[in-house]
Amino acid sequence: MAVRIEESWKEVLVDEFEKPYFKSLISFVKEEYNKGTVYPKGADIFRAFDACPFDEVKVVILGQDPYHGPGQANGLCFSVHEGIPFPPSLVNIFKELKNDLGLEIPPNGSLERWANQGVLLLNSTLTVRAHQAGSHQKKGWEEFTDAVISQLASRKKDVVYILWGSYAQKKGAIVNVNDNCVLKSPHPSPLSAHRGFFGCGHFSKANAYLEGRGLPTINW
Repeated sequence: MAVRIEESWKEVLVDEFEKPYFKSLISFVKEEYNKGTVYPKGADIFRAFDACPFDEVKVVILGQDPYHGPGQANGLCFSVHEGIPFPPSLVNIFKELKNDLGLEIPPNGSLERWANQGVLLLNSTLTVRAHQAGSHQKKGWEEFTDAVISQLASRKKDVVYILWGSYAQKKGAIVNVNDNCVLKSPHPSPLSAHRGFFGCGHFSKANAYLEGRGLPTINW
């Protein structure tokens, strides 16, 4: 199956694209886009991969669903288009960034600047029906993104995995903690951020790990 995705990822995931579940998934997604409003726009479904080629991955941040409000989802987990108000979880991410590294709140919520430095901003489910959180769960995306993590875990070492919340931690359980840096905390959602997300120091810890292995750090 021809999938429009960055070339290095296409090579790594080529077998996945031919599996029955993936073909069923693509049929479902195409039908959903034809029937109504789905986020992100079609060209951004694989944007996390297009912005961060396989060979350049230094950090992986796992999200769950794309944002389901108008104009928010841009294909990168936790990120929104420029000019869109920051969702609550992103507000808390920027608060922790300031607490951890002293960085001021950025002027916009696009995290593409992170992706371009080797941060894979991967949602577990890559599409969602407008205003219906979780509407594209259990259709095949989770199996696909599990395969992405499996390929990373088996082919690359010295990667930082940032796992916020129990969902991300279960999904990232396959990662070998002896070969990589696995950082865990509660989710940045307002419901849980005060239970340990604030003060987790994941941004400085990620850079300390990369620097300790002679790798370029992330300009968060």
